Amino acid sequence: SVLSCINLPQILATGLEILQISCKSIAFGRTEVIDNTLNPDFVRKFVLDYFFEEKQNLRFDNCDLPSLFCLPQSFLGQTFCTLGEIIGSSGSRLERVLSGIPGKKCGSIIFTAEELSNCRDIATMQLCANKLDKKDFFGKSDPFLVFYRSNEDGTFTICHKTEVIKNTLNPVWQPFTIPVRALCNGDYDRTVKVDVYDWDRDGRYAVLNPKKKGRKKKYVNSGTVTLLSFKVESEYTFVDFIRGGTQLNFTVAIDFTASNGNPSQPTSLHYMNPYQLNAYAMALKAVGEIVQDYDSDKLFPAYGFGAKLPPDGKISHAFPLNSDCENANCVGIEGVLEAYYDCLRKVQLYGPTNFAPVINQVAQCASEVTDGSQYFVLLIITDGVISDMVQTREAVVTAASLPMSVIIVGVGPAEFDAMEELDGDEVRVSSRGRAAERDIVQFVPFRDYIDRSGNQVLSMARLAKDVLAEIPDQLLSFMKSRGIEPRPALSPSPTPQINVHL
Repeated sequence: SVLSCINLPQILATGLEILQISCKSIAFGRTEVIDNTLNPDFVRKFVLDYFFEEKQNLRFDNCDLPSLFCLPQSFLGQTFCTLGEIIGSSGSRLERVLSGIPGKKCGSIIFTAEELSNCRDIATMQLCANKLDKKDFFGKSDPFLVFYRSNEDGTFTICHKTEVIKNTLNPVWQPFTIPVRALCNGDYDRTVKVDVYDWDRDGRYAVLNPKKKGRKKKYVNSGTVTLLSFKVESEYTFVDFIRGGTQLNFTVAIDFTASNGNPSQPTSLHYMNPYQLNAYAMALKAVGEIVQDYDSDKLFPAYGFGAKLPPDGKISHAFPLNSDCENANCVGIEGVLEAYYDCLRKVQLYGPTNFAPVINQVAQCASEVTDGSQYFVLLIITDGVISDMVQTREAVVTAASLPMSVIIVGVGPAEFDAMEELDGDEVRVSSRGRAAERDIVQFVPFRDYIDRSGNQVLSMARLAKDVLAEIPDQLLSFMKSRGIEPRPALSPSPTPQINVHL
């Protein structure tokens, strides 16, 4: 997911006297010194790598003296935030109160962020080949192209594969689009390597074949590849839409089927250990604490499925964790966790494992807001194999035409091979002869990300990085398919108590 997950915003900080920025406990930089003022307007900008799928914690220390490290007598206050909070704020402008000196008001600090423009170029190209070697014993060849980006150390990294053209020596591949950053890291003079493969043999097949060249003195080539068309244009990015006010609406769905085990027993995946989070809570916090920075109201619908509900024991596959059928919203990620824990004490774990009802529930909400102002992200956490796969495929195909993505995290030791069918990276999900318009599902088994030393923070960071990496591209694919452009960056409300010139 290279289109919008690595952008370079600039941070303009406004604070008191001198500002030192720390990232991951490492001093990143400091502003210039502003003499004799309580309302400084710092000029220096800081360029940071921005990763949507990571929680990038920042600390800002304000000092009165231009020392490398803030001495006790010069400390004027500090504040903490994430880079995602700045990007996700209205107009990418965040104001925070400084603190750190007991009994004293330390003033406020304002951050603004903007994206550097050299990350936007995309290339669209089409290629064909002529007179390729015949590789199949009973036919011709099934050729496809593989593109590699050259790295600084002389190695090559795969960055694109074309489709396979069956049984031909003169293929014409469909046009495709790729970010220039992915193709050549933004350097138009950098080498791009292209290999031709025969799909049946699943082996390397260069147009210039070294073996033939060594055997045959009159050897010229094994065919030619022609670039039919090529153009570069600038495209809107994920940050453009966020700055324009697009909100990410985060919804959670938790598996309450009996296969999770009795929640009162330590062997249960739902066991509430007083000293550490269970797998469900870890997955929820890992994803939710990042996505919440892009949702202004911090109200998150949360559902359960596969349980018998009080008082009549009716089975439900889309019940609100807070027991409020009129309003399933929970306040913040901590509110979702509280509702989850409270729900475990009330419901009876049962079954089966049905996904379609909750996917359709979120899809209904997404269908009502298709103007680009909102994008819906559904996180499903489960321990077992889907029972209603036919209905789930139909639900995913329908949801793929809406502003919506689905993240599925499998917890526990079960085999999740069947769920790979929903993750359309290789083959697009289809139902009743209808293929999904977009790839909107990302599935991962949590066990692949658990740190062996038991570090839960590291496990959560690894999980979030993988499952969220595709969200920016998926959002962009919907906007582009509907011809939706980002709105102008929202104008922040004026703050008369501080002199700020942006």
